[in-house]
Amino acid sequence: MLSTLDRHGSGKLDWVDPYGDTLFNEEEAQVARQEVVALTRGCTDEQQKAALLDLAEILEACAATPGSYLWFMGD
Repeated sequence: MLSTLDRHGSGKLDWVDPYGDTLFNEEEAQVARQEVVALTRGCTDEQQKAALLDLAEILEACAATPGSYLWFMGD
């Protein structure tokens, strides 16, 4: 699902680089979590939806922990 996002869009998840590393702080994680919730509504594949819900949990944990960061490790 993330690969379908516009890499030049205004959303936080648009920033995730599939080839490089991407870092979110807790504030960015909070915004990205809201984006994940919107993405799950458009899922027709149960595996994609489950992966997005897992991502939402991780983003929520990061957002709830001041001073925390979440790394997306690219290729």
